[in-house]
Amino acid sequence: MRRKHFVIWPLLIAGIIAGLRYFNAEKVTNPETGRTTRVALSSEKEEQLGLQSYQEVLSQAQVVESGPEHDMVVRVAQRLAPATGAAAKDFKWAVNLLRSSQVNAFCLPGGKIVVYTAILPYTKTEAGLAAVMGHEMAHAVARHGSQRLLRSSLAQTLLTGANFSMGNMDPQERQTIMAALGAGAQYGVILPFSREQESEADEMGLLYMARAGYNPQEAISFWERMSDAGGAQPPEFASTHPSHGHRIQDLQAFMPKAMAEYQKTQ
Repeated sequence: MRRKHFVIWPLLIAGIIAGLRYFNAEKVTNPETGRTTRVALSSEKEEQLGLQSYQEVLSQAQVVESGPEHDMVVRVAQRLAPATGAAAKDFKWAVNLLRSSQVNAFCLPGGKIVVYTAILPYTKTEAGLAAVMGHEMAHAVARHGSQRLLRSSLAQTLLTGANFSMGNMDPQERQTIMAALGAGAQYGVILPFSREQESEADEMGLLYMARAGYNPQEAISFWERMSDAGGAQPPEFASTHPSHGHRIQDLQAFMPKAMAEYQKTQ
């Protein structure tokens, strides 16, 4: 009797489950870019998880509670928050400066912002800091984390279905195929989607800083400094972020729209 190597029904079931989950997920439209997508979590659940993560980060960090750098970070957040518009009207914005060697900043769902002191030499100016914080706030406003969670969950469902469909295959052969499918999902779907989100956050961040009265050209200056600082960057196809050069090109393309917003504040 000929041995079956592939059974289609587990993959079909996984496809149906993934399809139902996708079309039942909440659809959201970005008010700044017009891009429509779907999210895994409700805004209430996102905010709850964001607050929990924020409290955990603060409990394990050295919080800077006063001084010129602290005051600047608070001032930038206060100017940027109104510029995010109606999409973030229910956010409970909060910001903290943490002493750390990490060159980083982030904003959790619901508007909880963290800036690390090590990024300040690169932002250099208040407008440079606004470029970074505006970008991170855009991720939260656009609900990018929930979008990625849905994509990853759907990909995992389909990969699980494929794995069951190949249950009668030689284990080594199945492992090879699954590794190829996993790499295809990672490099063909998940990473490109992440880079698309980074570009969208750059565009939104430019608009936020411009509306807050910060010259959006400072965003390009910041990324030029980051590029000049060197350091190893993975090939763009293997990264969650665009290369510095690609990012600068995109910022230049977004600039006319941002400058038009900036001129309204002058």
